[in-house]
Amino acid sequence: MTGGQMAPTTLPGQRTSSSPTGRDVERQGYPIKVAEMLSTLDGAAYVARRSLHDARGIRQAKRAIRTAFEAQRQGLGFTLVELLSICPTNWGMNVADSRKWLSEHMLPFYPVGDFKVNPAINAAGGSNAN
Repeated sequence: MTGGQMAPTTLPGQRTSSSPTGRDVERQGYPIKVAEMLSTLDGAAYVARRSLHDARGIRQAKRAIRTAFEAQRQGLGFTLVELLSICPTNWGMNVADSRKWLSEHMLPFYPVGDFKVNPAINAAGGSNAN
């Protein structure tokens, strides 16, 4: 998304240019938990969510992306790695405050981890969850 408009993952109450009073779940509905939803589908080999708000999260994201590519290379099914990222400009915060906000508000709603892992991936030494 660009321009600061509300996304499908915008949190309840979170303000954007297209929801200046905050996401109202009565009017716009609840955010979509993409990783949880797609992990229920047949054919999903690897579905994970990671956060890019700190160095540890970035390292975990790199591992998850490698795991997803390996599952694709092996033909195990489709993969998705959902990444939580800060947006200081549209959030109207500095970088440090954005990282803190993501940690305090987004991570409780969108927890990081592996939501579906084909057993063949683990056998090959693939995914490292949290």
